[in-house]
Amino acid sequence: MSQTILVIEDEPTLARLLTYNLAQEGYETKVADHGSDGLQIAMQQPFDLIILDIMLPGMNGFEILSKLRQKGNKTPVIILTARNAEEEVVQGLKYGADDYITKPFGVAELLARVSAVLRRTLSDDVLQEKAGAGEKVITAGELFIYPEKYEVMLGGESISLRPKEFEVLLYLVQRPGVVVTRDDLMNIVWGFDYIGGQRTVDVHVSSLRKKLEMNQQSVQIESIRGVGYKLVTSSASGKKA
Repeated sequence: MSQTILVIEDEPTLARLLTYNLAQEGYETKVADHGSDGLQIAMQQPFDLIILDIMLPGMNGFEILSKLRQKGNKTPVIILTARNAEEEVVQGLKYGADDYITKPFGVAELLARVSAVLRRTLSDDVLQEKAGAGEKVITAGELFIYPEKYEVMLGGESISLRPKEFEVLLYLVQRPGVVVTRDDLMNIVWGFDYIGGQRTVDVHVSSLRKKLEMNQQSVQIESIRGVGYKLVTSSASGKKA
């Protein structure tokens, strides 16, 4: 069965370019040229991927993405941003986008990013399906991670994390006190074929750090300038980080 992609884009020429090239690769596409319509369609039927422009009539891309994630819709999203608009990229990733493409872009880049996001999503689904029936738990101080259930508890309270935030935390907690480079996180969590830059890693770590610190100060992600990050617990350091 063909994978289905929802394109939410109000510029007719770009929408036609997207749908034509995606169809050439065997994807089925549906187009919405209005923000509110795009959100409604995304919530009414399942898609394998959403390509979402930021500037839309009726409701912008950030609002759409935020509402999708708030309603529990986990469909992977690639946002379309203007060139040199780093703040759009950062904001989109914070709202839960899986990747981004800056306009103007080449067809090869578009198809490569679409393929990479879909491949990563399929891999994540397979891993969750293969999770064992026995409940596995990984601990670090007062932090408890349940990989099979994608759940995190800190100080007895549940923490809601996006999938990539969870995977970053899981990788760090399995290496307590060890400095993990941005390249390592990029390759392990996003895959070797991920085209985006290290800014994606920084944004996810920043969001993850804030969520941990809101619940407890006993677990902290430290930045190692120019290298990467490491997970530190109060039990390991002898004091609260």
